[in-house]
Amino acid sequence: MTTGSVSPRRADTRRNHERILVAAAASLAKTGEVSFNAIAKQAEVGVGTVYRHFPTPESLILAVYQREVRHIVDIVPVLLDKHAPDEAFRVWVTDHLAHYMMTKKGLADALRTATASRGELPASAYDAMVGAVSTLLEANVAAGTVRPGLKPVQVLRGLAGLLLLDPNGEWQREAEGLADLLWHGMAR
Repeated sequence: MTTGSVSPRRADTRRNHERILVAAAASLAKTGEVSFNAIAKQAEVGVGTVYRHFPTPESLILAVYQREVRHIVDIVPVLLDKHAPDEAFRVWVTDHLAHYMMTKKGLADALRTATASRGELPASAYDAMVGAVSTLLEANVAAGTVRPGLKPVQVLRGLAGLLLLDPNGEWQREAEGLADLLWHGMAR
C-alpha cells in the first residue's frame, strides 16, 4: 500500500498532492470520514486525481497523519530559534501538540480504523516525535533548565496525557497545567 508518494518533477502534481492532503485533513477533523468525492471537490481536483495519489482511504489517512506529524516535528527548530528552550518546550506542548490532539480527534478515529489491519502506526512518525522531544530536551539540558538523563520516550509518554483532554472543554488551560506538571518533574 502506498502512502501517496509524488514525483518530484512535476510542480502541479505536488500542488495537487498537497491540496488533497489539506482537504482530507479538514474533512477528517470535521467529520472523521474520508469521502474521495468531497475531498476532490474541496481540493478542486478530479476524483481520479485523488485516487491516483491515494488508491485507498487507508493510504490517504496515513498520508494525512504523516503530514500532520511532520508539521509538529518541523516547528521545533523554529520555536527554539524564537524562544528560550524552556519556553519553546511549553509553546510546543500547549500551542502545537495539544492543539493538534484536540483538533484531530476525527483523524485519530480514522487512523485507528485504517491501521487495524496493519496493527500499528508507521514507525517513522513515532520516531520523528521522539526526535522532536529529544531536540527539545537537549536544548533544555544545554540551557540548564532540565536535568540531564531524561528519556525522550518517557517524556512523550507523559505528554500522552493530552489525549485525555476534552476537546469541547477547557483543554488549553488543562494542557498548560499538564505541561507545567511535567516541566516540574523534568526541571533541575
